[in-house]
Amino acid sequence: MTLGPSEREALLRAAHAVLDRNWTGRSTVASRSLYPHQWSWDAAFIAVGRSHREQHKAQQELESLFAGQWASGMVPHIVFNAAIPDDAYFPGPGFWKAEPTDGGVHTSGITQPPLHARAALEIWHNATDKAEARAFLERMYPKLVASHWYLARRRDVGGRGLAVIVHPWESGLDNSPLWDPDLDHLVIPPGALPPYQRYDLVHAQAADRPSDEAYDRFVYLAAAYRDSGYDDFHLRGTFPFLIEAPLFNSIWCWSAHALAGIAEILGEDPAPHLAMGRRIAAGMRERLWDPAAGRFLGWDARLGRRIDRRTVESLIPLLDPELPADAVDAIRRELASPHFRPEPLGGTRYVVPSYDLRGPGFDRRRYWRGPIWMNTNWLIWRGLGQHGGGAARAEVARSMAALVARSGFREYFDPFTGDGYGSHEFSWTAALLIDLLEGDLEGDAGA
Repeated sequence: MTLGPSEREALLRAAHAVLDRNWTGRSTVASRSLYPHQWSWDAAFIAVGRSHREQHKAQQELESLFAGQWASGMVPHIVFNAAIPDDAYFPGPGFWKAEPTDGGVHTSGITQPPLHARAALEIWHNATDKAEARAFLERMYPKLVASHWYLARRRDVGGRGLAVIVHPWESGLDNSPLWDPDLDHLVIPPGALPPYQRYDLVHAQAADRPSDEAYDRFVYLAAAYRDSGYDDFHLRGTFPFLIEAPLFNSIWCWSAHALAGIAEILGEDPAPHLAMGRRIAAGMRERLWDPAAGRFLGWDARLGRRIDRRTVESLIPLLDPELPADAVDAIRRELASPHFRPEPLGGTRYVVPSYDLRGPGFDRRRYWRGPIWMNTNWLIWRGLGQHGGGAARAEVARSMAALVARSGFREYFDPFTGDGYGSHEFSWTAALLIDLLEGDLEGDAGA
């Protein structure tokens, strides 16, 4: 899809309007319907988009999120809006029972992909007021360092430099088939599942969302982690869900390199952050890279084995700026394969689906089991930009623009028709389209 200057500016205006309507005065909700609070990696994506024309709001987005940071350094996956009743969203503060921060902020008890250092560096690069941006980095730097050390000290249960996730919600790809091998064998003890009501089905069709069976397992895992007192040190060998996920660790690696860049701007030592990024990358190569398949796969740290599922997670290691050429080439081949490249419809090809088009259980509209998401496309687009760009990157960029032009700022999209599903006016869809359109739509520029 080729956009003229007027079409590009119209899309930019529409994207900024979505973010403005979702602005609460201190942060941005993911959508006004299903997601009335602030989510962690959503905030990072939103900050990147806002950084181009709204530096102050971009900075405020991250600072609002980090007001919920725990003393351990953990950045929770939800910071709750105190104006929203507890029973308006599940699971709310009453379920998580997490101690409020010193500022009285209530949060969830799990984390999400640590994209925040990368977002902070983007704010610096795009800032018009460098003095304000530097002061922002000075405030954020120790908090970002603490968030990375939380993962290194408390989530590296395998000792290989990789962080485990303890819940599918921590992955960001909640309902991905990558978690099926563990969830399918998860036995919920009698009486261990707390009563709950699914509010997501009030705002979305059941066919688009995780099944009731899957949701029971999500709630059980969240309650089990909560009931442990959020004690990460008890995880080794006991917790029923311990996964070293390619996307989560790739983002951590990318952000570690960004944190090194922030350190250099502030006159701090970048070496520890570069060392952390390279340790993560080495761990991914050792544990997650399957040389026979030529793919990065998830690692079940509880059972000590790879999880052989072909999902979009396998493509995200492109974010490692030092990814070896053989792995880059393998990911490019995977992107070009019929597993991730649908046949074009009416001359338009939409990429990249969240799950193997030929995989068992592929579903073109069910949450993370086939649809295209703007955020994973953006991560792939940025990753390819670090490794030569080219036709694949241009195709991802054109697809992102074409999906929004066709169906609006939806939560996710059909990989065959481009139809939009899930929430309307979804904030990260708007924010990441802004970043795309403010850059090089054809995708050949660097990251």
